[in-house]
Amino acid sequence: MKPAGTVPVPHAHLRNRRGRLSFGLLAQFALDILVLSGVYVLSYNIRFEFSLSQSALRSMLLQLPCVVLWQWLCLLLCHAYRRMWRFTSLIDLPPFVTAFVASGAGMALFRLSVPGIARLVPVTGIPYSVVILSSLLGLGGVLALRVFRRSVFEWSARRRVLRETPSHAVSRVVLLGAGAAGVMVARELKNRADSDQKVIGFLDDDPAKQGTVIAGIPVMGPIRAIRELVDHNAVDEAIITLANAPRHKIARVVRHCRRAGIRSRIVPALYEIVNGHVAVGAIREVDIVDLLGRDVVTLEAESIRSFVRGRRVLVTGAGGSIGSELVRQVARFGPARLCMLDQSEWALYEINREMVGQSTGIPLRPVIADITNAERMEAVFAQERPEVVIHAAAYKHVPMMEANVREAVVNNIGGTLMTARLAGKHKANVFVMVSTDKAVNPTSVMGTTKRVAELVVQQQADDFPATRYVSVRFGNVLGSSGSVIPLFREQIKRGGPVTVTHPDMRRYFMTIPEASSLVLQSAALGKGGEIFVLDMGTPVKIDQLAREMIRLSGLQPDIDIPIRYTGLRPGEKMFEELSTREENVDKTKHPKIFVGKIAKADPKALQHGLKALRAAVEADDEAAMRAALSALVPEATLSSAAG
Repeated sequence: MKPAGTVPVPHAHLRNRRGRLSFGLLAQFALDILVLSGVYVLSYNIRFEFSLSQSALRSMLLQLPCVVLWQWLCLLLCHAYRRMWRFTSLIDLPPFVTAFVASGAGMALFRLSVPGIARLVPVTGIPYSVVILSSLLGLGGVLALRVFRRSVFEWSARRRVLRETPSHAVSRVVLLGAGAAGVMVARELKNRADSDQKVIGFLDDDPAKQGTVIAGIPVMGPIRAIRELVDHNAVDEAIITLANAPRHKIARVVRHCRRAGIRSRIVPALYEIVNGHVAVGAIREVDIVDLLGRDVVTLEAESIRSFVRGRRVLVTGAGGSIGSELVRQVARFGPARLCMLDQSEWALYEINREMVGQSTGIPLRPVIADITNAERMEAVFAQERPEVVIHAAAYKHVPMMEANVREAVVNNIGGTLMTARLAGKHKANVFVMVSTDKAVNPTSVMGTTKRVAELVVQQQADDFPATRYVSVRFGNVLGSSGSVIPLFREQIKRGGPVTVTHPDMRRYFMTIPEASSLVLQSAALGKGGEIFVLDMGTPVKIDQLAREMIRLSGLQPDIDIPIRYTGLRPGEKMFEELSTREENVDKTKHPKIFVGKIAKADPKALQHGLKALRAAVEADDEAAMRAALSALVPEATLSSAAG
């Protein structure tokens, strides 16, 4: 603790550990004073056309120490000396501009003061032109001094690294995209003394940029000219710096690089770039997600913030692919408390460790619980009293659920019913269930159980009108656990074969962050009882997906890596449906979110069907469970037994 009466020392940040001003800072003070003195003398000479009279010379010499001291004090008071000179950049400009505007304004005010003061304060006689010139030249001088010192430091560091590092081959790099991200990468590679990459030029499709020089690097033509550039300039690598370009454009650029026979890498999206700085280590190989992921989703952040901020939030299935991303995104909007519930100890440990490491300041509670355990879930709701419940816990793997019908029914239907009822009982404001496109005209146990879960959630909206109940349907997410992309990666790593069910099979894909953000947006839009359907874009052929992943690995499909067709598995469809045609949905104010025109189940029929399903579960009769599911969802097409 500080002793009573202790007064903080002004500009304590300027001192070293012993409380003394560092030598480097003292040197900066001295250099600035020399520059400001020289600038003032130059300003006076410019004003009098380098022909100073005795009177003008005397005035200049009298004014010099006062003006220089005043300008230096303005720099100090505006915190210009907090900036490390070796890292000076445009972002550090404001305090310097403020200092010289303030110093010039001060001199001008003295100039306008009562003439009698001139005998005591010589600065009152400074010509206005000298005030302006000394301020402008002083600003330029102190900034030039810092840029010069930074350049010397970087040159010296580069020379030192070259002396200490064994000689190595330099990779010649072309940057594809001369926008903001491209300029950041170019500067980063140029400024790194230990970089083994030399940028020889940009390629950009903007005709206005072609033929110009950006950040000291020429823009050598459009991206399609990369093959000619490689042939004539011995290019070793291309870095794609189109940070927020549409994915179809990224795919086209990758094809150009492949045809040119050079390696291509990519920078992260602009939202991943921190403080306008691209770390060289963040430049990575092009991934299938870059080619399949869609354009950045625009969110109504304020509506989500008002929906989440200051509320107690419970996320079930918090350790899963979607659940963990929902946790990350909810945390960004400032909940009062965030409860993460999952039955997997390891998955819950991982997301809890990640969130604790972010030091968000949000109270976190990791809860290990099974959503089908009535006593445990009752205790969790009674203790946490969640105001927002996001239900992402479910069994989702289609073939696995065909072989484990009872668990699919108990977890996906029974667990959802349990959680939804507790949300209403404990007066939660909102309950949102993550559903799936496989609930549309289902052909699998998993899809049918999720459709019944939707019906159950709609029924709770009638039973607990104080709670808004909504469901959100979407298709496959890129890279989720159990999805096809991690499987293909593993098969390619093993040398194949890559197994595809059918050459014509198609699936919708969405990135995990996109799906999660749209779930939150839907929850904020919902009034109660809706089933929201997300716009999944254009379906992708799984065969083409597998071939593109093989090519991205630097191999050739059917030559280096064989592709084997295995046939549809039990419960699988050739094509998934989302019911986003106009006759099946209504638009919302968000372009990627629709409200399904889906009729609610008759309450008595739903209760009767659930009772029959419960009896089949208690008897552990799989055929009866399938029959009960078919009765609850007449549009379902289920076999009487697992295939």
